[in-house]
Amino acid sequence: MSSQTKTIGEMLEYGQMLFENSDIYFGHGTDNAWDEAVYLLSSVLNLPPNADRSLLDNSVSDNDQEKIAALFHRRIDERVPAPYITKQAWFCTLPFYVDERVIVPRSPIAELIYNQFQPWCIETPNKILDLCTGSGCIGIACAYAFERAEVVLSDISPDALEVTAINIDQHDLNSRVSAIESDLFSAFEASVKHSFDLIVSNPPYVDADDLAKMPDEYSHEPDLALASGDDGLDFTRRLLREAANYLTQQGVLIVEVGNSSVALEKAFPQVPFTWLEFTEGDGGVFVLTQTQLRQYADCFGDANK
Repeated sequence: MSSQTKTIGEMLEYGQMLFENSDIYFGHGTDNAWDEAVYLLSSVLNLPPNADRSLLDNSVSDNDQEKIAALFHRRIDERVPAPYITKQAWFCTLPFYVDERVIVPRSPIAELIYNQFQPWCIETPNKILDLCTGSGCIGIACAYAFERAEVVLSDISPDALEVTAINIDQHDLNSRVSAIESDLFSAFEASVKHSFDLIVSNPPYVDADDLAKMPDEYSHEPDLALASGDDGLDFTRRLLREAANYLTQQGVLIVEVGNSSVALEKAFPQVPFTWLEFTEGDGGVFVLTQTQLRQYADCFGDANK
């Protein structure tokens, strides 16, 4: 870059040009070169995600120009997702600390949270479980949506739960949001059975073929949070077998399986999965009630009997 003073708009155009002339992949919070540049520049200038466009004509100091340019080049050279560079991601308009111990928040379940899971939750949930919580973004966003609910965040990874704890603290939710290390329900006490009104999960669901073909950016994310066997359903099969035991009679299970939705319907053709539609995002999220999980227990195995 030249040494002359640049405006915010000029810095963004510079970043956009760099990104469009590179082979980076967008998909960890943005889907285009301009927004990616905005994401990185905003972290240096401490701008909110909805900053007014009138700021584009503001000058950027030489020192900040260097910092911003360094982030742009790191994004290209290392193919690292932008939220890992800034250590911050946004989900349901809420900020979350993230690093390579967790995947970058990007679930369409955010739209369901905005709508308070209507019409699927017949009654306002008093107790919510976020399985495979990672950064804790889904469960913490649920705590904002349901201000009186008790929320439990669960993950098999102790490293991920360290990030979860940071976010619980940052959002000052320790009074009603807790975290537990567990492989599915293995660490839950028997007394927890039949206690959740809502179980939400964005589990690992990438099949072996897709995992091998994923862009370099995904290599920075933990495999444990992505891979789930040959067809992407290893975890989901177990969840379907066991979830009814931890749901109340009116309880609801909501799970994201992404592209593995095709394999799921093929594996369980008798089960009436309700596939949700979203105004944004790719979908691949299903709903089953506790009653349905009981009704089709024989399809899933004998854990629900």
